Amino acid sequence: MEANIADSNKERIVIVGGGIGGLELAFDMLESDYQVVLIDKNNYHQFPPLIYQVASAGLEPSSIAFPFRRLFQGKSDFFFRMATVEAVNRTENTLQTSIGVIHYDYLVLAAGATTNFFGNQNFEQNTLPMKSVAESMCLRNTILENLERAETEEDEQKKNALLTTVVVGGGASGVEIAGALAEMKKNIIPRDYPDLDANKLKIYLVNAGDRLLGTMDIKSSHRAENDLTEMGVILLQNKFAVDCQNDELWLKDGTKIPSKTIIWVSGIVANKIEGIPAESIGRAGRLLTDRYCKVKGTENIFAIGDQSFVEGDSDYPMGHPQLAQAAIQQARCVAKNFKAMAKKEPLTMFKYKNLGTMATIGRKCAVAEIGGQKFGGLPAWILWLVVHIRSILGVKNKVVILLNWMWNYFNYKQSLRLILKAKSSQK
Repeated sequence: MEANIADSNKERIVIVGGGIGGLELAFDMLESDYQVVLIDKNNYHQFPPLIYQVASAGLEPSSIAFPFRRLFQGKSDFFFRMATVEAVNRTENTLQTSIGVIHYDYLVLAAGATTNFFGNQNFEQNTLPMKSVAESMCLRNTILENLERAETEEDEQKKNALLTTVVVGGGASGVEIAGALAEMKKNIIPRDYPDLDANKLKIYLVNAGDRLLGTMDIKSSHRAENDLTEMGVILLQNKFAVDCQNDELWLKDGTKIPSKTIIWVSGIVANKIEGIPAESIGRAGRLLTDRYCKVKGTENIFAIGDQSFVEGDSDYPMGHPQLAQAAIQQARCVAKNFKAMAKKEPLTMFKYKNLGTMATIGRKCAVAEIGGQKFGGLPAWILWLVVHIRSILGVKNKVVILLNWMWNYFNYKQSLRLILKAKSSQK
């Protein structure tokens, strides 16, 4: 099988992964002195910060996804290929992919991260992750199906399990999906499911740490905890999940929580690519790089985004945060250095600029830390809305999301609570 990429007299940059970092790099390298090849296992870019809203039936999947080929129409010396990368051959400067061998002069790994189940097969098989649009759709279907089943279930024990949702993980993703489900319980369940007692619907948030949003200031953590508690979420702090079987989440202290919907957002691990030196792989599978984002032990391989761990920054000895802003800034630094290399100019070291962090809990409830200022409530919520609207690709998507949010703000009467399943393809 051939990848069908035309040869060029330009050096070729191959970017693996069309997430936020990979896409930013591809855009920056258009019309440059290089041929650019973007590889992704999907044919679309997805916007991770809003995946939880798809899972909670707040947004359509198409609102946070955009096809690569539409983004790069008419661009010269640019190629997109939908493929999975199997291995890197550093000796021959080639990638082994599902569509054949692809040669590179420079390789940029931006394949992101996936859910970390910490080697526990029961967690992987019996819980619901939320790292992609496809996974969020599966989660949405499960939530809606369990509500439908609960409405006709006569066995009280089984009914309680159907009406109980457990979120494992106290980071931003855990807080946001727990808040979205709490709003669903308050505003949607009583209206859509009048035969169900909404008070019996329980939402647990299990956190291994002693506070939520551990990377943010303690004041932001306490505000988020208070908001979620007021919304009816049951917080279990300093609780370690040790197993999941028979529709139960088992905690280290012996507690067992019966639930048909266990959402796992308790950490991530970098996607693995064969052929990278073992000494270049650090904690949670992140690729160790120098201050120029070049992978340790290699000459022409770079890593950015969630897959990267930039060494040597005294301000971030444990690595830069795995956030969109870090990926964007790394992509811009690498793009700048590629252009400098073409002109034989000095290179620029990567220096992360923290533009702030934020998390939304629910309508008019959010926390934000911007430029040393820490605040919450309505101002933080509005800022969160503005930032995410600006970050979404495509004018249509921006408008659709804005209208959805405005409509949802006033009445919650959305038409997105559909259970959609595709038949398995027959070969």
